[in-house]
Formats: sequence, C-alpha cells, structure tokens
Amino acid sequence: MPNLLIRNGRVIDPASKFDGPADLLLHDGVVAAMGTGIEAPGAEVYDAHGLAVCPGFIDMHVHLREPGFEHSETIETGSRAAAAGGFTSICCMPNTSPVNDNVTVTSYIVERARRVAVVNVYPIGAITKGSAGEELASIGSMKKAGIVAISDDGRPVMNARVMRRAMEMARSMDLPVIDHCEDLHLSAGGDMHEGLASVRMGLRGIPSCSEDVMVARDILLAELTGCRFHVAHISARHSIAMVAHAKSRGLPITSEVCPHHFSLSDEDIVAYDSNYKMKPPLRGRVDVRTAVDGIVSGAIDAIATDHAPHAGSEKMQEFERCPFGILGLETAIGLTFETFIHSGLIPLRKMVELFTVAPARILGLNRGTLAIGAPGDVTIVDPELKWTYDVNRSHSKSANSPYHNHEFRGGPAATIVNGRFVWRRDR
Repeated sequence: MPNLLIRNGRVIDPASKFDGPADLLLHDGVVAAMGTGIEAPGAEVYDAHGLAVCPGFIDMHVHLREPGFEHSETIETGSRAAAAGGFTSICCMPNTSPVNDNVTVTSYIVERARRVAVVNVYPIGAITKGSAGEELASIGSMKKAGIVAISDDGRPVMNARVMRRAMEMARSMDLPVIDHCEDLHLSAGGDMHEGLASVRMGLRGIPSCSEDVMVARDILLAELTGCRFHVAHISARHSIAMVAHAKSRGLPITSEVCPHHFSLSDEDIVAYDSNYKMKPPLRGRVDVRTAVDGIVSGAIDAIATDHAPHAGSEKMQEFERCPFGILGLETAIGLTFETFIHSGLIPLRKMVELFTVAPARILGLNRGTLAIGAPGDVTIVDPELKWTYDVNRSHSKSANSPYHNHEFRGGPAATIVNGRFVWRRDR
C-alpha cells in the first residue's frame, strides 16, 4: 500500500489533545508519523493548507436498509453517502428485514460491508427478537459476530421488565444499550410535534413527554443494573435535563443529538412537506435551544445523523401517510459548522470530539484518534468551504431531505479510510 503524506494542515486530535500545524503520514493503512517537516519519498502528497486534518468521523446511528429494503438504500450506497459526508465509520441499526436479531443477519452485514462498503460498517444488534419487545434476541452470538451495541431503534422496548433483563445482559457482555425513547401510547397516531404549529396545520401531535417518560424509565433501569445506557436522537428539553442530571451523579448515561434537531424547529416545517417528517419530530424552539445548549455544556456527548432513507414512492405521500425519517450523512458536518462553529458557540476541536473520540468511547471502537499505530482513518474538513447541497446528486439511493438547495459554509474536503482516499472534493 503506498504511503500518503498530508502536509500543511491543522491537525486536530482530541484524544491526545493535539491541535496545531503538522504533517501526517499514513503507511500500510495506519498512522505512521505526525509532526513538522516529515519526509516520505515516493508517497502521495495531499496539500491540506487551510484545512483541518482530523481523526475519521464516526456516525453511530444510521439506517442502511439492507437486507430487505434495498430499494431505499444499500450498504454500498449508504457507505458512499457516508464517505461524501466525511464519515469513515458508520453504525447501522437493526431494523432491516429480517431484523438483525441473530448471528446469521449480523454475519451477512459484516461480510457484505467487507465486500462493498467504502467505509467501516459496524452493525448494532436488536434487543429483542424481531424488535417485537417481548423476548431477548441472541445477544451473545451477535456480539461474537461483530455487533457493537444493542437497540430496537424505531420500535422502543415498552416492557420495562424486558428492558431490565436486556440491560443486565448487556452489562455482563460490556455492550451499551441504545434506546429510541418513546412511549408509544402517548405518541400513538402523531405525525409531528404537539404544539401550535401542529394545531395550525391540523396534524396530530407527538408530545415531548412521550420521550421524557421513557428517558426517565431507562435512566432508573440503568442505575439499577449498572448498564451503559445511551439515549438515541434526544430531542426534548426535559429529556436533556434528565440526562445531564444523571451524568452529574456519575451514572454511565450518554446521549446523541441529530443535526436536524438543533437546526430546525416545528415552526420551520414547510406545510405538509413530508421531507420534514421524522421521529422524534422537529420540536419547539425551546427544545432546539436546549439541544444547542446541551452540546455547548457537554450534557450531550455526540452528534449522529439518524440517516433514514426512504424511496420516493413511499416518502412522497400525504404527510399523515408517509414514513418517518430523513437523510443526514451528507449534510451533518455543514449543519454543525453553521450552528456551532461560525456562530462561535464551540471551538473546532470540540466539534471534532463530538464526531470522533466521543462515539468511539461510547461504543468501544478502536477508532477516533490519530495516535501512532491507529487505523489510518482521516476526515479533512474545510471551515470556509462554500457549497450548496443538491439532493439530486446525493450518493444515497433516496432523496428525502429538507435541506435541498441549502447553502453551507464549511464541510468535508476529503475522506480517508485505512490510508486510502474514498472520497475527495475538487479544490
């Protein structure tokens, strides 16, 4: 494998607390050297002047749809969208068909990703068989096959006793439990956040408390069992406050927020445009402000996309009938620059931490650092890049995004996996 020398960049590695001008040498797929004036005769040279050279970004929450829903996305197309979005590693949720609740499906995803994916793909196994919430899945065998966490994402475990047993099992195997926190009885029939906007549009509402009560329950169960518990796509202000309180008490609780939940509110929804329909729904402005404050304060640990592609034949229906979910991989970095960096709310090194060392720590991945000997995964970002997102040119098979034609300042410049470029933008 040829060497790759990245010169003249600002290297940011939150894991080692390094932030400064340096060259980075990748050799045989791993980080070989970092410093100034590195010489590597015969190496491919990439000039990163004006750019930030970071550990490979990790998205710990995506839906790749394969097996079963390849008309919406595949492991191959989802991985290419990830690369174009600056991600070198992605973790795929188990709501496929069949559900990833056994070693056969897990092994299929691992092997398929090895063959066709251009980024690292880590499967997340189901908590219960068929994600039906009744009987625990084959968690032990799935871990041996490669899962990095368990979740019934999209179908919350309503039975508290089943969730307790899952947490006890996960603790014994040192796996985090990731929950889509939603009380299905409170949210039943809802299409968007319950508030003035839903009343104006005449759409059924999903109250914030449908998330809050499940976050509270799972925090109590995590305290009881000692399990590492992670709140997926947190969106409601009381949920964020509860997580912050649990963390202050030393409980092993973490959470993630999606870019759409800190950049859009329910008042931004273009009337009846199904591209704005997701779950959790776009919340009120006070919830958006709390999500932003949660990133700034450290109450929220990571940013994840909840990339949820849907074919146009499914998504382009009436708001009440279409499925929940939007694309997220190719716009996440741009939205984070827009909300946090160019507004001065957090420094760039904090943004890099949210996409690298934080998700790696939560999931126990050997990624997210530029330490010597670490995998040669690198995300290069351009803080001043001006670009426009065109959903029709997306690498995903689907086009369900509310950010079509959105103009960004700041975004990915190149994506490197195991020492090789898998995507780069023309400069």
